[in-house]
Amino acid sequence: MTQHSFRRRVSPPLTFAALGLMALMTGSAFAAPAGQTANIVGPEDESKPISVTVWLNPHNKAALDTAVEQMYDSSSPTYHRFLTFKQLNEQYAPTDKEVGTVRDYLTAHNLKVMSTEKNNRFVVAQGNVGDAQTAFNTKINKVMVNGVMHHANATPATVTGAAAPLVATVQGLSDLRYKAMARPAVNPETRVPYAGVSISSAGPDGLFFSADCLRPAESHVFKTDGSFPEAFYAGNRYGANIANAAPPNLPPCGYDANEIQTAYGLKQLYKKGLDGTGQTIVIVDAFGSNSILSDANLFSQLNGLPALTPANFQIVTPTGPVTCTATNGCISGDWQFETTLDVEWAHAIAPNANIVLVLTVDNSLTNLDLGDLAAIGNQYGNVISNSFGLSEIALKELDPAELVVENGIAQIAAALGISLNVSTGDDGDQLITNNEDFGINAVSVNANADSPFVTAIGGTSTFLDSKDNIKLQTGWGLNVAFLTTPAPNAPLVPPTFEGFESGSGGGTSVVYAKPKFQKSLKGKFRQVPDISMNADPQTGSEIVVSPDGNPANVTVEVFGGTSLSCPMFSGLWAIANQAAGGGPIGEAAPILYELPEKAIIDVNLTPVDTLLNVSGLIIDPPNAPIFESQTDLAQPLQNTKLFVSALYNSPNSTRWDLFTFGTDSSLVTGPGWDNVTGLGTPNGTTFINQVVKAVQ
Repeated sequence: MTQHSFRRRVSPPLTFAALGLMALMTGSAFAAPAGQTANIVGPEDESKPISVTVWLNPHNKAALDTAVEQMYDSSSPTYHRFLTFKQLNEQYAPTDKEVGTVRDYLTAHNLKVMSTEKNNRFVVAQGNVGDAQTAFNTKINKVMVNGVMHHANATPATVTGAAAPLVATVQGLSDLRYKAMARPAVNPETRVPYAGVSISSAGPDGLFFSADCLRPAESHVFKTDGSFPEAFYAGNRYGANIANAAPPNLPPCGYDANEIQTAYGLKQLYKKGLDGTGQTIVIVDAFGSNSILSDANLFSQLNGLPALTPANFQIVTPTGPVTCTATNGCISGDWQFETTLDVEWAHAIAPNANIVLVLTVDNSLTNLDLGDLAAIGNQYGNVISNSFGLSEIALKELDPAELVVENGIAQIAAALGISLNVSTGDDGDQLITNNEDFGINAVSVNANADSPFVTAIGGTSTFLDSKDNIKLQTGWGLNVAFLTTPAPNAPLVPPTFEGFESGSGGGTSVVYAKPKFQKSLKGKFRQVPDISMNADPQTGSEIVVSPDGNPANVTVEVFGGTSLSCPMFSGLWAIANQAAGGGPIGEAAPILYELPEKAIIDVNLTPVDTLLNVSGLIIDPPNAPIFESQTDLAQPLQNTKLFVSALYNSPNSTRWDLFTFGTDSSLVTGPGWDNVTGLGTPNGTTFINQVVKAVQ
């Protein structure tokens, strides 16, 4: 992949060992995967090669915890007095002697030391499974997780002797991987993404898909061969008419940059010169996209955005050369879409900010952690965007070492005044997913977004009016029901309920204590998300992408997921840094909870918003007529009381379906903070102005 550079301030690399779940988790850095429920197949082959990363404890951990806490306490005399790298080195870095002791321990246990982080954060060693088991006093098992073979340590990793008090955790004893949070708009009948649109059919303003996602109420009668049974449905209509065959109003719907900029009140900011100038948004992804520069520049051209050039766009690969192929997990894991979505929509929100794209060689936990560390250590920018994650429960059960590492990395970012923004996931409470719940019968928040040192970004379903202002929004969570067959659209009696399709992640951490900035919330543990923006793929945004990496095959597609809301918020936070004077203003989350009410728009439906929800009547003589109420058609609602439903005519099959928005598994959107949208959505100029007041 071509690498680019731009003019930027270069600072010394990071010199601090990133660690610190001990006080937050179970009292031990080597927390056991207790209660592991994945199916243990048997012991891992002891001759199998394995690579481990042994992380060292920092000095004065308690002092660091206190210092960071006071940095984000507006009543403290050290509020927003962030640490420098020199201070981190002098006060908290492990010593050469300590790292030497750890190296000696590994060598004595037949593990070959491959590298040592030059500032003593960690040691990388290789060997075989048998030697790793001996070195870390554990057993490594093969585990079958939803049909996929993995390996994981059965008991806590420990070390002995002089190295014992020096080692924080051991990474690499399991082979779990992070997943991308980009989610395409899909045909609900097949769960297959809608086909991309050729660029040759571009509309005059770059708009391809309809922005009219929630239309006025309609009524439709469906009969069987012109007779009974018949059904009558009336209510809101979702998406454009399927007869629309060309831009700029293709069905079903999707937003371009201009529409989203208007919706969030950004045009007023741009007129004041607040567009990210002088700031850098750092995006961390795995693999990347082989056509990211050409795709993003075509996106920019169509949407009237500045081009990405060596002056404002850089790709760095801290873990080695990267490529995106069909065989390495990039295309099948959606990382090329992830990279495209992140870059294009961070750029759409903050058009004049620089972008550094940090790409790792794969999506392993270790390498993506190293990507974040590179982003922090090289001081690329004051804002970092992470659109990947994994079930917190899965990591707690199968790889608790990762929780230690990710939380420590996030703490470093917060200490240096960097906001690490993280997607909360696309699977609601995550219980319902087959691929990510790891056989564990419990709801779960998204790991990486769960740390109290990050800002967790949730998602909404966002509907615009004819002037591109937000006319209605609710928490992203979609239920689907089929009302008819494909043409000739005979009614289904009863309707077929497909249930929950996707939704914003959120809920309560089972690992991290509630941070002070969430003191107004109930409970004792960290709650996510903190804030949200548009994320529902059915109200998603257009991206320009070459799915196979060949720019000759470039298309426009509609994507969502919290991988959309996270880079958008990261772009907005870059603008906040600019507005506050250009220096780092730190982690966003603690500031958000202190803003006045009008700075953030509460996402909360009222009964008036639901008046035009869909209801129906099924007539099938001699049976009695069946009235289908709004609630009947919206199932399963679980804890949801208020929702928005709309009739949907599939452009693929012509089937009529029902979309119910705001139904996010067991999570619920409501007044005030909620576990789908957090505090709500940023209110444009008011949001930026109030952030500036809060940090000055």
